[in-house]
Amino acid sequence: MVEDEGSVRVDSWIWSVRLARTRALAAAACRAGHVRVNGERAKPAQALRPGDEVRVREEGYERVVVVKRLIRKRVGAGVAAECLVDNSPPRPPRELTPAAGVRDRGAGRPTKRDRRELDQLRRS
Repeated sequence: MVEDEGSVRVDSWIWSVRLARTRALAAAACRAGHVRVNGERAKPAQALRPGDEVRVREEGYERVVVVKRLIRKRVGAGVAAECLVDNSPPRPPRELTPAAGVRDRGAGRPTKRDRRELDQLRRS
């Protein structure tokens, strides 16, 4: 279950310590440039070693963790917490985060302008 020797793929480790819901999502985050290892953009198959700093960006918030132990299989939350040191800044309060575009009920389908505005809100 827990391996302290060798190296582990970064996408597998992110999934194992519950920073991503699935391994496919972890790999997609790596390919999209949302994962950095020691300040460098990480590919899904990049090897991790204990002591590496991993930054995972998700929904406008960045998780900063340091690899304490390497694991290959997904484990419970208690064991996963022992495999990393969380140095993340606190999340911003919900009141300060911009609300996603909410349409009035019965307003019909969004126009092209509305869709562009919604896309712009989601990107920021």
